[in-house]
Amino acid sequence: MGLFITFEGPEGSGKTTQIHQLAAWLGAIGRDVLTTREPGGTRLGDAVRRLLLDPHHTEMRPETEILLFSAARAQIVGEVIRPHLARGGVVLCDRFADSTLAYQGYGRRLDLNTLRMITAFATGDLAPDLTICLDLPALEGLRRKQGCDQGEWNRMEREKLEFHERVRQGYLSLAAAEPARWLVLDALRPVEEIQNEIRERVTVYLTQKK
Repeated sequence: MGLFITFEGPEGSGKTTQIHQLAAWLGAIGRDVLTTREPGGTRLGDAVRRLLLDPHHTEMRPETEILLFSAARAQIVGEVIRPHLARGGVVLCDRFADSTLAYQGYGRRLDLNTLRMITAFATGDLAPDLTICLDLPALEGLRRKQGCDQGEWNRMEREKLEFHERVRQGYLSLAAAEPARWLVLDALRPVEEIQNEIRERVTVYLTQKK
């Protein structure tokens, strides 16, 4: 069985940068590494992603949102993630099931136990070996987003600051409940320092998987 690593955190936390650097390092040491993202990562998932993030869909209900996220997740788990893990590869995923608990649970205030049941069904109870959370204040993350030339903000990014603050606190609560799986890092630190600490932890997991 391979190694499944997910990256979580508030908007603007720098997940993409860290994933790309980690993937390059894993490839350099001879690991079969696959990078993907949620929602998306498959043809169907990318279509769902466009629906979910379109800023014009302001009428979308939280219940609709979670079911769409879960549909995309079921597809990527069955089509992409499980097959790569079965071959012994390493999967790096930009967001996974913990995002549902943080955004739709803590952010939208949907029932956490219900979300866990839906997520377990969608993933077939697949859980990451390691979850790396890049933490920073919600306001700073949004400032970073604002400073990037990425065009129109998506539907999730446009939520009020209070929503993003609840999401951040949700991540910290989830990490505190499962400290063995989570690695929480201060995203305000230099990129190189963060990457070095990530590699140190990943090396431990790679050694355990031998």
